[in-house]
Amino acid sequence: MLFEANPEIDIREQSPLNLAFVGDGVFELLVRQRLVERTRLVPGKLHAACVKYVSAKGQNRALAAIEDQLTEAEQAVLRRGKNASKASVAKHATPQEYRASTGFEALFGWLYLTGQNQRIQELFDALWEGYDPLAVEKPE
Repeated sequence: MLFEANPEIDIREQSPLNLAFVGDGVFELLVRQRLVERTRLVPGKLHAACVKYVSAKGQNRALAAIEDQLTEAEQAVLRRGKNASKASVAKHATPQEYRASTGFEALFGWLYLTGQNQRIQELFDALWEGYDPLAVEKPE
């Protein structure tokens, strides 16, 4: 990972939405890196491809690819993130997809802030292999 987290506040006391805030950035950076490393897309197409992964729909599908591999502690963080209340919902996602994506982001944020970078990489590799939005998404 690019940076090592060194939180001064006990992560267990953080709101799942705070964890999701960090996890969103962690996941997007991983996707951007992987796309640049493994494709020859030009910047505009890179962005479009990235959005397919980091959108609420994309994160919901990515979660489905790894959910059965999560530990009990990871499942607990995921549940906390899914149950966190949010004032708004993404316009291109159902409320269920949006809650799942918030849980997914909270999981990645928690893993990052607790220094579990190897686990982040394991889950990211598994979801990358288990879900390819560039192959399955059709224009709406």
